[in-house]
Amino acid sequence: MTDIGHLPEGANDVTFLAPTGDAGDYTKGGRLRATVYEAEMERLQEQLVLLQYWIQSQGLKVLVIFEGRGSAGKGGVIKRITERTSPRTVRVVALPTPTERERTQWYFQRYVEHLPAAGEMVLFDRSWYNRSNVEWVMGFCTDEEHQEFLRSCPEFERMLVRSGIVVLKYWFSVSYEEQRRRFEARNAEPLKRWKLSDMDLAEHELYVKYSMAKDTTFQYTDIKQAPWFVVPSDDKRAARLNCISHLLSQFGYEDVAPDVVELPVMRQIAYVRPPIHDQTFVPPRF
Repeated sequence: MTDIGHLPEGANDVTFLAPTGDAGDYTKGGRLRATVYEAEMERLQEQLVLLQYWIQSQGLKVLVIFEGRGSAGKGGVIKRITERTSPRTVRVVALPTPTERERTQWYFQRYVEHLPAAGEMVLFDRSWYNRSNVEWVMGFCTDEEHQEFLRSCPEFERMLVRSGIVVLKYWFSVSYEEQRRRFEARNAEPLKRWKLSDMDLAEHELYVKYSMAKDTTFQYTDIKQAPWFVVPSDDKRAARLNCISHLLSQFGYEDVAPDVVELPVMRQIAYVRPPIHDQTFVPPRF
C-alpha cells in the first residue's frame, strides 16, 4: 500500500471498479451516456417515492450521511433523491458554521435535534464528520478534540442504531485531477463561481492531508453497526445512480403507495367575489 503521506504525482484515493453495464452505455471516455443516465434516474426516483411511503407506513427512522471532498458530488445526489420526494418525509440538513454558543456545547449536540423521528428520512449534507475531516485538515480543532471525536463517534453511532435509527454513511471519492477539472469549470463560469469557496481552494491544496483524514476516519468509524460505503465519483452520473441504487437496496420495502382517489366536486356556496380589478397582478411579460 502507498504511504498516504507521500502519494506519487497524480495519485488519488479513488477505487475504480469495472462497470457492469453494456459497452454501448458509455462514451469513448468511459463516462455513462446521458440517455442511459436519465432513463435509469427516472426509474430510481420512482422507487425512492415508493421507499418514502414505506418509511412512513413502517415508522422507520432513517439517517443518511453524505461526506467527501469539495465537488465530489454530495449535493448532486442529494438533489436527485429529494427531487420527487416530499420534504415533509425526506428532508436535508446542511448546518452552517457553529455559533459561539454551539462551540461550547457537547460536539454532537447541535446535530441531535435534526435526527429523524418516526416516518422520516434525513439526509445530512456533511455531518459530525466535519470534526475528523475539514476541521482537522484546516486546523479548526485541536489534536485533543480530534482524538476525542474518534473515540466517541463510534459509541455515539452505536447508540443511534440501538435506539432504532437506520444509519447509512456514504463517502464520495473524487480524484485530484477530476476535482481540479471541476473547480476550473466553476471558476470559468460566473454563475457557478459562488460554488468555489476559499475552503475549497485550501482543501484542494491539502489534498494529501485530506486523504490522511479520510483514512484515519475510516479506521476508527467504519463499524459494523454503521459501515462506510465509498462511492467513486469521477463519473457524476454513474456515482448518483450507484449511490441511489445502493440506498434502495438497504430496505426490503414494498409498494404501499396510496390508491388513486376520486376528486370531489366543488360545493356550491352562495358567495359573490369582489371585483377582480381590485387585485394587483404580476405584469404579463410572457
